[in-house]
Amino acid sequence: MFHLGGMYMRLRNVKDAKKIVSESSYVINDPESIKGHFSELFGNDNEIHLEIGMGKGDFIIGNALKYPNINFIGMEKYESVMVRAIEKLNDLKIDNLKLIRYDATYLDRVFDHEITSLYLNFSDPWPKKKHAKRRLTSPIFLNLYDNIFKGNPHIVQKTDNIGLFAYSLETLSNYGYKFNRVSLDLANEDIDNVCTEYEKKFMSLGVKINYVDAVKK
Repeated sequence: MFHLGGMYMRLRNVKDAKKIVSESSYVINDPESIKGHFSELFGNDNEIHLEIGMGKGDFIIGNALKYPNINFIGMEKYESVMVRAIEKLNDLKIDNLKLIRYDATYLDRVFDHEITSLYLNFSDPWPKKKHAKRRLTSPIFLNLYDNIFKGNPHIVQKTDNIGLFAYSLETLSNYGYKFNRVSLDLANEDIDNVCTEYEKKFMSLGVKINYVDAVKK
């Protein structure tokens, strides 16, 4: 099982998932070999935005379609989840989007000061204190991100978990980030937002989404 927002989702085995992922033209099968050369891969010097834990891909695909002059990379750990994003891309041709199956713990093996913006959508809150270091806004990860960012680090987080959100505001602030925007109810804000699949479900159930846009200068 894996965590998505306030829910734990059962990972279903998808037939031929490994084959589907490895054969997709959108997937970078050996991302470590591209380290330092992602602009060359995209064929331009446009900004590169990364989403960690892209799930079924609604957010990253939606953004790539909406902003053709920005390059997007969706990272997902589980092949069986990534397959769902690939299925959505079968009838599309999007030149500014690539996917990576990878563990975020080792991000600095893939990127070398190439990422402009980082998106953390409905990450596992790891509620137990002893697991705090696994949260994607823990000091360990914030330090790791310094190695992948180009220019001023920029992080955007969405979560339905208020505990994780409070933790993130504290760690980001302590690490030198300034808040461009903070919201406890994203649905009622005038913020340019592409929803994830489960974000839409949360909102339909009246679940409030917490949002922070932070930059380190």
